[in-house]
Amino acid sequence: MIATVTVKTPAHSAMVDITPSVSAKVRESGVQEGCCIVYVPHTTAGITINEGADPDVVVDILAALDKLVPWKGAWRHSEGNSAAHVKTALMGGSVHVIIEGGQLVLGTWERIFFCEFDGPRTRKVHIKIMDG
Repeated sequence: MIATVTVKTPAHSAMVDITPSVSAKVRESGVQEGCCIVYVPHTTAGITINEGADPDVVVDILAALDKLVPWKGAWRHSEGNSAAHVKTALMGGSVHVIIEGGQLVLGTWERIFFCEFDGPRTRKVHIKIMDG
C-alpha cells in the first residue's frame, strides 16, 4: 500500500512532526508486522527521525544546518536555493521504520520530521507500507 499525505510548512526552514500522519496510515493499512518507508519527493525538503520531546532539539538542528550551509554564499545554482538542496542531501529523502503490533517501532523520544528548507510550501510525503 502507498499512501500520500500533504504537509503545509510554516516557514522558510522548519521541521514538522509528521509521526501522527504516518501512524494513522499504518493503522489504516491493517499491517501488523512489516516495514514503513517514508519518502519525500522534493529536492529542497528532507526527512529525519530525531527527538520530539524537547522542541529545542529542532531549533538546534535548524541552527546547526544554517551554520553549516548558509543561505547566502558563492552558490552557482541559478534558482538561488542551493543551500536548500545541500541541506536536503545532508538530511536524506527517506526513512524506514519497522512496524510491530500494528504500530511504528520508534524510540521513546523519537518522532518523524518532515524537513523544509525552501518554504513555506505545501508538500507531499509518500508512505509505503509493506506487510511481512
